[in-house]
Amino acid sequence: MERDLRSYASVQTWFAGLRQQSNVDPEADPRRLEALRGFCEFVGKEPDTIIQECLRESGDQLKISLKGRRLYAAKITEFEQQASGGNSQEKARVGSTLRSFLIHNGIFLQAPSLLR
Repeated sequence: MERDLRSYASVQTWFAGLRQQSNVDPEADPRRLEALRGFCEFVGKEPDTIIQECLRESGDQLKISLKGRRLYAAKITEFEQQASGGNSQEKARVGSTLRSFLIHNGIFLQAPSLLR
């Protein structure tokens, strides 16, 4: 992925949410974008496409697609488990970072243990 991740609307929404809700400067921790870039490469999708695939049209409204949400929740868990070079705590941080991306874009996710 050659495009700067910061240019995607979904990444801008994520970063704005982190600033507003958590008073966190997302630029201060480059691991966030590294995790998202790795995940996007893993699933072969751009950030905005991931969010779009977690939504569906229902009449004149956008709603969460259960199928899309389940797919990406499973892919995050798979990516988290395959994350190279890191202990279990680092792998969990990567998973949490990716879940944060979805959550700040309106895709509610439960903790992985609750999804089973």
